[in-house]
Amino acid sequence: MLGSLLLAGSRLPLVRRAVSGVPLTRKVVDRFVAGEATQDAVGAVHRLTDAGLTVTIDHLGEETRDAKAAAQKAGAYVELLDALRELNLGDRAEVSVKLSAVGQALGADGDKIALENARQIGEAARAAGANVTLDMEDHTTVDSTLGILRALREDFPSTGVAIQAYLFRSEADCRDLSRRGSRVRLVKGAYAEPASVAHQNKNEVDKAYVRCLRILMAGEGYPMVGTHDDRLISITETLADRFGRSLGDYEYQMLYGIRTDKQQALAGAGHTVRVYIPYGDDWYGYFMRRLAERPANIAFFLRALGGK
Repeated sequence: MLGSLLLAGSRLPLVRRAVSGVPLTRKVVDRFVAGEATQDAVGAVHRLTDAGLTVTIDHLGEETRDAKAAAQKAGAYVELLDALRELNLGDRAEVSVKLSAVGQALGADGDKIALENARQIGEAARAAGANVTLDMEDHTTVDSTLGILRALREDFPSTGVAIQAYLFRSEADCRDLSRRGSRVRLVKGAYAEPASVAHQNKNEVDKAYVRCLRILMAGEGYPMVGTHDDRLISITETLADRFGRSLGDYEYQMLYGIRTDKQQALAGAGHTVRVYIPYGDDWYGYFMRRLAERPANIAFFLRALGGK
């Protein structure tokens, strides 16, 4: 219930001002967000790759409402990718892009604007030897996102996409995306969705996740398993064995600042573990979704506010 309230509150300006105005909020944000500037993201990339992990970086922001801001967001990604090119990390460092941040939400021309900006990011990624993965947002954007994905893959075939298991449609989407060369990040889903389009019960979401995971593992694509759940990690290993996948045929993805011990343990066992690094000053929506996902995150926030 508290998680649902946080997700609902993440879109309310009054709640945003209240949370952002608490000085100690920054202490908690720093756990989940690498910083605000490109150099902060690059510093986090250095630390994690030196520790044997791989990374994907998200310049925070969503639902951009004018074309100039969308172009600026794309420019921030190009700046980041130029910095990554100098590190010569190749696909050990990639970027994650919310299409609503680069123009998708701009009315009738939104898809066209987002595609143009995403192509600019794709060119910079190719120069750096990196990949791009499209984040998935609420259910109203899925068809648009998959359409832009298809267009991008004509020039950038390694472009990946996130699929949210709690949506009823996601098993069919996973079947469509499980072909050779396709990169799919499977996550549970972190938006407040109506019961008409998404599972509401945790157990049902977990079951849906496993069904989607089985489809991806049985397919010919490259599954990127976004989870911190030990049970789902165990199921992933079982499915990998069943479908003859080696350690290099799939990867785990985990969030910056969450279960760092598990990240290191999996990497130490030979798995590819990619840490999702968010950075930028538009951290509020991301921060609220992280609080809503796990009671432990909420407790951490409350302890910080109490000065403990």
